[in-house]
Amino acid sequence: MELLTDSYGRRIKSMRISITDKCNFRCTYCMPAEGLPWLKKAEILSFEEITRIARVAVSIGIEQIRLTGGEPLVRRDVPELVSQLKKIEGLHSLSLTTNGILLKQQAKPLAEAGLTRINVSLDSLLREKFAQLTRRDQLEQVLEGLAELEKYPAIHPIKINAVAIRGYTEEEVLSFAQLARSKAYLVRWIEFMPLDADQLWRKEDILTGAEIKQIIEAEYGPLQQIKSGDPSETARRYTFSDGIGEVGFINPVSEPFCSTCDRIRITADGQLRTCLFGTEETDLRAVVRSTTDDDLLIQTIREAVKNKELKHYIGDKRFKRASRSMSRIGG
Repeated sequence: MELLTDSYGRRIKSMRISITDKCNFRCTYCMPAEGLPWLKKAEILSFEEITRIARVAVSIGIEQIRLTGGEPLVRRDVPELVSQLKKIEGLHSLSLTTNGILLKQQAKPLAEAGLTRINVSLDSLLREKFAQLTRRDQLEQVLEGLAELEKYPAIHPIKINAVAIRGYTEEEVLSFAQLARSKAYLVRWIEFMPLDADQLWRKEDILTGAEIKQIIEAEYGPLQQIKSGDPSETARRYTFSDGIGEVGFINPVSEPFCSTCDRIRITADGQLRTCLFGTEETDLRAVVRSTTDDDLLIQTIREAVKNKELKHYIGDKRFKRASRSMSRIGG
């Protein structure tokens, strides 16, 4: 069967599936403090619908699936969904992005269900700053969840993702670097993007990956780049000169990687988005609820992917904000 490819010749191999729009944090760069309406239960894809879409997508070339939210672990029985997806023949990687608050309870069942990779969002190691950013005083619970996760080596690697914001991130760069050297965590910084629900993002608030790298190298000396051989990898990966620890930089604003983008996204209410900053969506929920014909579902996905955007245009006068905030799209 013909593999999934967009009109620019990019092979689409990665799919992110949001399983809920709800979150137990209220991060300032993502959600308003109060007032964001939640989707109704009937609007959200069931586990069976998610599994069907995933199975069909894998049959035409999707190799990697990441479960996201909102916060995916606030949805009940996520290990059951992981178990269903794990059985899909041809799926090479099954991962999850979480804020870590429920990992202490969920790490074991997730590992037993077959989860292979995980990303934990953690923007500060200081209690006061963490509470300020997330609007929740729960740093200790996240750290306890990470410690629990370490007990299950089948889930590997453990990636720590920190959003890089000027005036906020700089003072903790070296603390995170030390975390990468002392734990088996891959620490990565993601440049601040205009996906906040309050639409307060300013280009001046971006702390670039290059700037963070300079801070680390001033302390530890030159970092050594790690080449993965995968042109669609979003992170620029480095190890320290002594080979201990790994850090990475995801630079969608200062160094866009749109030309090698291999991703599509499914929102919690079943809308296919071909770009994080896209304004167009394709309703897969309507298709899966109206017919058992997988060929029609395949055709719908292919047609949407053919219209995948060339680039996101951040920093360009042609840039348009995404039609939803990050929590409504899926991380």
